[in-house]
Amino acid sequence: MRFVRADDPLGMAAVLRRGWRPDPATVARVAAIVADVEARGDRAILEYSQRFDAPEYRLTQLRVPIPMPSVARGSLREDVAAAIERARDRVVDFHRRQRSEDVAYRCDDGTEYAFRREPLGAVAVYAPGGSAALPSSVLMGALPAKIAGVRRTILLTPPQRDGRVHPAVLFAASLCDVEELYAVGGAQAIAAAAFGTESIAAVDKVVGPGNSYVTEAKRQLFGIVGIDGLAGPSEVLVAADAAASSELVVAELLAQAEHDAEARVAVVSDSYELLESCAQLLQALDVARMPRGATIAAALERGGFFIEARSKGEIAATIAAFAPEHLSLQVTDPEFYLSHLRCVGAVFVGAETPVACGDYLAGTNHVLPTSGSARFASGLSLSDFTRSYSVVRNSSERMKGDAAAIAAFAAFEGLDAHAQSARLRMKP
Repeated sequence: MRFVRADDPLGMAAVLRRGWRPDPATVARVAAIVADVEARGDRAILEYSQRFDAPEYRLTQLRVPIPMPSVARGSLREDVAAAIERARDRVVDFHRRQRSEDVAYRCDDGTEYAFRREPLGAVAVYAPGGSAALPSSVLMGALPAKIAGVRRTILLTPPQRDGRVHPAVLFAASLCDVEELYAVGGAQAIAAAAFGTESIAAVDKVVGPGNSYVTEAKRQLFGIVGIDGLAGPSEVLVAADAAASSELVVAELLAQAEHDAEARVAVVSDSYELLESCAQLLQALDVARMPRGATIAAALERGGFFIEARSKGEIAATIAAFAPEHLSLQVTDPEFYLSHLRCVGAVFVGAETPVACGDYLAGTNHVLPTSGSARFASGLSLSDFTRSYSVVRNSSERMKGDAAAIAAFAAFEGLDAHAQSARLRMKP
């Protein structure tokens, strides 16, 4: 990890220089897969699934029956099943509270306005799977969709080598009450959801994280199908002061670094002693012996930073510039930073709130904007599964009073038919 100063433009440029950019080879490969799935449907899915996931895969394994929760639960260790159930309850509780009412009002002249929200018709939730099952991603995508009232929620997840879906993913799907489950992953899954195939009906939107092929497929297919965003490498920014525990700070860095060799992990502090203590602790660790040691070491080397700030204000400015996916506030005055936050995916306040609680059991959503996109994007929420529209019903009094102004505005912009449509309302 490198030391930089928050007031050093060149040093901070290195910290902030990130962003999801596909390499040309990936773009070309994904474009070919997308075109093939559009043209050949299930046959293309079969061939790509055999090539990338399960050599003996058969189309009969594509649509997966969803068992009852009590049946699916029996395939898991008790502690894992209980953890998934607890996470389900927390996600439901948090996202139910995001429901909002429609807006409707009537003006004094009798004109009526409304702003209405409707759930999407069909959504595909992508959950990474295969050798590393991620039931948490099932919960984070499917439960908000169901709470929002989406009429058809399907789950797409890569099969294991034997062509089957991991039992933990099956259990999570059963708890979420999804309508359909398909054992298909990668770019071919996103293309199938966008275009539809003989077995999979097209959807309105695709949500959920995935690898570079999944992300590139979402990018290429946006417009044909809605997407939640383009997920880049994981990232965390820890804001810590002199009172913070270097052990807990380092734990947050390691937790994100094990996700991806391209992960961005950083600490910003106005205490050089704290930063130095963290650096020494990391140096003393035998990272190579950790289960994902090679990935962690690469992430710390490529995208790890200790940022020295001179004040709380400079820390707040660094947070705003970084726009982190995850922000860990290990400070004595978190309210100061919370009052200054503008661009962040999710915030974890205090030593008792590790980022991992948001990944699993807090109930907040872990599908978050990365690569600085928190400047303009938000984490997955109920609003991602609804669309809104406005309604206006003019009174005669309102229209007669506005007609001349509408006609003048339209004529100024060179739209004479618009102007005439307003003038017609001026007639007695």
